Amino acid sequence: MVPFSSKKHRAGLGSRRLSGRPALNASPSSFSSATNLDSASDHTTTDIPRSRPGHRQHANQILSQVKEWLHHEKARASKRKTNPHAGHAAHASATGLLESLVEHVHKATSGPHQGHHDRSSANSEESLALQELEKILSSKLQLDEDNESITRSRKTSIGKRKGSIRRATRKRSTGVSSDTDHYQDGDVIVPSTEVILDNSKTLSYSGGAALSQLNLSDPSKKGKKEAEAWVQFKNEIVRLTHTLKCKGWRRVPLDWGAEIDVERLSGALTNAVYVVSPPRNLSHLQPSAQESTTSLVSKRPPAKLLLRIYGPQVEHLIDRDKELQILRRLARKRIGPRLLGTFSNGRFEQFFEARTLTAQDLRIPETSKQIARRMRELHEGIELLEEERNAGPFMWQNWDKWVARCEEVISWIDEKMIAGKQGAAGTGADAMKMHGLVCGVEWSVFRKAVDRYRKWLESQYGGSEGIKEELVFAHNDTQYGNLLRLQPSGESPLLYPANEHKQLVVIDFEYASANVPGQEFANHFTEWCYNYHNAAKSYALNERWYPTPEEQHRFVKAYVEHQSLRPSLSTQTSSTSLRPVLSQSFSSFNLDSRTPPAQITEEMKVREEAVEHEVQRLINEARIWRPANSAQWVAWGIVQAKVPGMDEALEAKKSSAGAATGNVEGASDPSASPQTEEKNAEVEVSGEDESGEDEFDYLAYARERAMFFWGDLLQMELAKEEELPEQLRTRVKVVEY
Repeated sequence: MVPFSSKKHRAGLGSRRLSGRPALNASPSSFSSATNLDSASDHTTTDIPRSRPGHRQHANQILSQVKEWLHHEKARASKRKTNPHAGHAAHASATGLLESLVEHVHKATSGPHQGHHDRSSANSEESLALQELEKILSSKLQLDEDNESITRSRKTSIGKRKGSIRRATRKRSTGVSSDTDHYQDGDVIVPSTEVILDNSKTLSYSGGAALSQLNLSDPSKKGKKEAEAWVQFKNEIVRLTHTLKCKGWRRVPLDWGAEIDVERLSGALTNAVYVVSPPRNLSHLQPSAQESTTSLVSKRPPAKLLLRIYGPQVEHLIDRDKELQILRRLARKRIGPRLLGTFSNGRFEQFFEARTLTAQDLRIPETSKQIARRMRELHEGIELLEEERNAGPFMWQNWDKWVARCEEVISWIDEKMIAGKQGAAGTGADAMKMHGLVCGVEWSVFRKAVDRYRKWLESQYGGSEGIKEELVFAHNDTQYGNLLRLQPSGESPLLYPANEHKQLVVIDFEYASANVPGQEFANHFTEWCYNYHNAAKSYALNERWYPTPEEQHRFVKAYVEHQSLRPSLSTQTSSTSLRPVLSQSFSSFNLDSRTPPAQITEEMKVREEAVEHEVQRLINEARIWRPANSAQWVAWGIVQAKVPGMDEALEAKKSSAGAATGNVEGASDPSASPQTEEKNAEVEVSGEDESGEDEFDYLAYARERAMFFWGDLLQMELAKEEELPEQLRTRVKVVEY
């Protein structure tokens, strides 16, 4: 694993700009409207005069006057050449308004020196003519000024309209909280960066508190080393929040990592999950140079973040690209936490101020019914894509994807077990010897049993196509650690009785996809058998805790009846699944009746029978899918397992096979000999875990699930007891209902 570099990395978004503001909705109406506004702005100078008929007519009149005046002056000049003294008479007969002005000036200037008068009169007439031309041109200039004023007014009006559109867009975008939120095709684009965050030395559930809150009384070398590891880890977290531009977190200085609080949450099995809280004294910090340039700086501290770091074997389990696509679909429906930023081996999510359910909470009747209602809303609220339905149950997709890795791991472990190469006392290998084979039998036998059961299961639906018709969008991992209860206060709508179930929030959609409802129920009911916070045996499956028939009935009935209270959110309906809906209009209903009319009584009876029929069908479906659910989690535990020396041995085995076939690149490294691997394994096992915490025992978890799988196959008569090894027969876990 490559450590986080101290260099600040940039979040990659391809060619998209970081906008923080969604683009205008590209609907035909809004697009054409914006186009028209742009066109008006670009061509205002030439188009506006033609668009006002009054101004166009005025301009034509002025041009006609100029033309007429020029024609008149030409004729008058021609007459002066032939009869110099007839200028005034000719002018009087030709000029209209201009003639009266000239005559007025002629009379005002008449007197002695008649010879000089003729010349003076001609000059005066020419002067008046020029004055008239000046008036005409002045009128034209005034018209131009009016047009320019109109143009400026139109541009200002257009600018205001465009500004109002931008302001409306900004108002629409205030509902999103991350300052990197921007959109493509209606989806939030999540910032990402190719950085690996190393948490190998910070896996403990303590030690991540702010430096000012820590008790540094432990002077030991180990204590100092652990404290330094947490400070480095937290500094890298702050740097990541800056890189991904998590809202408000850029106010936290890069060198303030020691002052943030990082707490690891227990109960997460696939990933390491932390709650990241901002410094408590951040309000006393002066705004940074970047923030001081803005007029408004938020005084509220940044929101807490949920940091999820993927497990070391997760690349064999989960398709992260597909998971992000599912999270985007959920975000459109406002289901689950919002994704704030991703990096190579993890992500930041919205943190809910909520309480995680406990193993005991699942057994509370009202809580159980609320979980059922939320489950129904998820199943009906997200439509399956065509390719998801065609691919079949996601549970079997996981099995098919994980089975190759399982075969590598479990075959190596079985080989060690059978050959008696267990290693030193007290090692993980010695524990394997005590408990026997992980699946109770050799891997090849277990896989054949799963294949045989899979064919039988498909036959219950008339083939794989029948199963596809029943698929819904399922969570597939509804263990208590993935269920949160919000803590509403005041007059929150969540306090209304009809909304109490919405206080529950489902998280961790890593395994969400298409499955039948019965498989979802089987998974949830089996999770009743676990307490992942048991200090001694967090991996153990206690079959006595499996919900009783009455508890199952209560859960499934709440699931079925919740649909009868509200219309379906999905257009996908099953051809065989029942949708019991009671008629809301009764023509014979009479408020004065002391007893319900016969028609109502009959309809109520029909409805109750339909609900009960559907409840029993789904309970039976959960029963027959329970072995499939167990088989999936057996494979999951095997893939997650970390056995000292195993990965090195498997790589060496592959390299030896490559060398035997002439693959030079695959030739084994002499330093990776079996003796060296066993030595390294012993050192690794006997060495002290730097995190100071015991890790979840995935192999023991897989073994417990395998025992439950065999118990179900024996109950269904899909396996014969005499065919199983004696040690397995004494360990199987049986639930008879």
